[in-house]
Amino acid sequence: MSGPTELPYAGSAIKPGNRRLVGNLQARDQLERIVSSGRLSHAYLISGPAGVGKKALALTLAELINGIDNLTDLKGTAFSKKSRWSNHPDIRIFIPLPGSDPDIGLLRDRIQLLAKDPYEVVDFTLRPSLKDESDQTNKNSFYSISYFKETVLSGSYRKPNEGYRNIIIISEVEKMRKEASNTFLKLLEEPPDEVVFILTTNNVNALLPTIISRCQHIRMSPLSPDEVAEGLQTYDKLNEPEARFLSRITGGNYSAARFYDVEQLRGMRNDIISYLRSCYSLDPLEITGIAQRWQTENNREGMANILNLMEVLVRDLEIYRATGEERFLVNADQVEVIHNFCKALKNARLDEMHQMFEEFRTMLDVNVTGRYIFTVLAFRISRLMRGLDPSIPDSKPWMHIPAYEHLAT
Repeated sequence: MSGPTELPYAGSAIKPGNRRLVGNLQARDQLERIVSSGRLSHAYLISGPAGVGKKALALTLAELINGIDNLTDLKGTAFSKKSRWSNHPDIRIFIPLPGSDPDIGLLRDRIQLLAKDPYEVVDFTLRPSLKDESDQTNKNSFYSISYFKETVLSGSYRKPNEGYRNIIIISEVEKMRKEASNTFLKLLEEPPDEVVFILTTNNVNALLPTIISRCQHIRMSPLSPDEVAEGLQTYDKLNEPEARFLSRITGGNYSAARFYDVEQLRGMRNDIISYLRSCYSLDPLEITGIAQRWQTENNREGMANILNLMEVLVRDLEIYRATGEERFLVNADQVEVIHNFCKALKNARLDEMHQMFEEFRTMLDVNVTGRYIFTVLAFRISRLMRGLDPSIPDSKPWMHIPAYEHLAT
């Protein structure tokens, strides 16, 4: 459905999300144009990398449509008496849940977190448990057909109670199982009256083209380190050095940056320094011990952050070797370590080391075992530290494991 709206701020210069959103001015400008145009689509698709604020943008759009003065300063033009989206009867948000017949209580618990802050980490990959933060069990979450029918499908036919539209937010829509996805496509093709679907996705290429074509697409870009650092200082009250450190090592993922503890990450960095030293000495017991511990103590996102930290440290080595300047370093408190590495590894092929990390993050995404990844990485790093080609070609990566097992004996 598409038609003129009756929003009192249509045609005005309301700045969406000006009270909370971080960065992504281009996407926010697109929201401003949508609201100002006086026309609404029946479906919006918000795509972008993890942690840039897709759910926060979706909730902002929902509040704008139903006139809530909360994430956006509506400058006296709000027409809802509700204080925020979470207590409005016509705004509902859904996230993928583990299991074919999931416990809806899991959804309520995480929605309560989002109600407090739209950037809260609520997905089950990064945060498997809300009660035990040490629980790192990987949980496969998705939209089963039963979950979809009982929540999204049934809720789509409700008439707005007090809002302008019945708004259904479906985060990580790419995690719909085939039956659910086909059912949703039919819903998009013949949408009920007075409903607006707002979808978010980390991977737009995983969606059916027919779903994409029926939505107005809003693309979000990776956040810059400066945007992440500004958000951490403004909304999370971190001091500038901590904000800068976190913004660099989390790769533009603001949600992850505010979720991780600075001291925890610095402890992880000390592990990485030990790992790099054992790579140079090619100490099999040390490497296998660290690799196994990293796999045991971290889920996939945690291991990806280890690779991020390692990449930032290698980048610092490159910068320091080229300039000798401490002021450009992210790991400025590790100048002595960086200096000693550069002094000892004069022939190290740091640029090639730097380029490896995206490849190994991709391996994590396809569920390659973590200890194998960090073992293979150790082989590569050991050779590149000496200025040598990798001993095993990229075309035969499987040869790393038997070679390492032979060395360990």
